[in-house]
Amino acid sequence: MSVKTASNVLNNHPHVKASTRERVEAAMAELHYRPNLSARSLKHGRAGFLALAVPAMDSPYFAELAARITEEAAALGFIVLLDVTRGDPDAERLVLEGMRSHVIDGVILSPLALSADEIGQRADNLPMVLLGERPVPSGFDHVAVNSVAASRAATEHLVAQGRRRIAAVGREATRGTASERLTGYRQALEAARLPYDTDLVISVTSFDRADGHAAMLELLALPEPPDGVFCFNDLMAIGALRACVEAGVDVPEEIAIIGFDDIAETRYANPTVSTIAPDLTGLARSTLALLSRRIDGDHGPAVAVDVAWTLEPRETTLGVRERQRRTLPSRG
Repeated sequence: MSVKTASNVLNNHPHVKASTRERVEAAMAELHYRPNLSARSLKHGRAGFLALAVPAMDSPYFAELAARITEEAAALGFIVLLDVTRGDPDAERLVLEGMRSHVIDGVILSPLALSADEIGQRADNLPMVLLGERPVPSGFDHVAVNSVAASRAATEHLVAQGRRRIAAVGREATRGTASERLTGYRQALEAARLPYDTDLVISVTSFDRADGHAAMLELLALPEPPDGVFCFNDLMAIGALRACVEAGVDVPEEIAIIGFDDIAETRYANPTVSTIAPDLTGLARSTLALLSRRIDGDHGPAVAVDVAWTLEPRETTLGVRERQRRTLPSRG
C-alpha cells in the first residue's frame, strides 16, 4: 500500500479501514517497527525528553542524583522522565529494549540486577549512558565513581585514627558496588598489615538504616567488637550509629564509623557522619554531555568517565573537638 496509507495508520487517522489498519499493524509487528516520533515531530530531531531509570527513589542517594541530573538536563533544554526499576531484571530489560514511551531522545540507566553480558545483548539503538560501579560491556558509555579507591581511602582514614580492628558492613559480591567497596576495604587492610577477619564483615540484604542497625548489633555482640566500621553507604552508617547510641557505646571514642555517598542526613546527624562524597554535579554533567553527543549523532568509541570524590571526615571518626579544630578558622 502507499506510504500515505501507512502513515495514516501510524498517526491514528480516523478514516482508515479496520482491515487496512490490521494489515499495517501486522507488518509493524513482524518487522519490530517502532516509529521515531521525536525525529518526526521536531525539526531538530529532538523530542526534548530523556529517561532516567534508577533502582529506587526512597534512597536519598538516588533522589539527590535524580535532582542533579534533572537540573543539568533542564539547562540543556531536556525534561527528564523517571522510571524506577526496583532492581527488577525484567524492568531493567524493558529499559534496555525500549522504554514504555518512545517519545524520548536518550536513556540514562543505573542497572542493578543485570550482568554485563545481559546488558551487552541490547538491540535497541536509542542513545544510552550507564551509571554505577559495575562491569559494563564494550560499546557503552559509562559514568561511575572509582569505588575501590574511595573505599580504600575511607578505610585508611579509620586506620589513621588509630583503629586496628575495622569491620565492613555491606555485602560480599562478585560484581557491582558491593564488590568494589569490599575490594577497597581489603586493600587498605593489607596496606596497613591488618588481618582480614571474616567475623568483621557483615553481609546485609538491602543497604538501608535497618540493615546497618542490625549489623552493628551483631558486631557489638562479638567477644571482641571492632573499634572502627566502614559502612558501604550512609544509610547503614546512620543505622549503625543509632545502634551504638542505644547500646551506650561512644562514637567515635570506642567505635569510629564512616559511610559512603554524603547524603544530606549525614551532615545533620548527631554526631555528624564521616563519609565519601561523590561529585554528583560532575556526575550529572558528564552523563548529560555524553548523552547529548550521542543524540547529536556522535558514533565515536564508547567513553568511560571516573567521577571525582572527596573524603569528608566528620564527628563519627574525628570527634566533636577535632572536627571543630579542623573546620574553624585560625585565631592566630
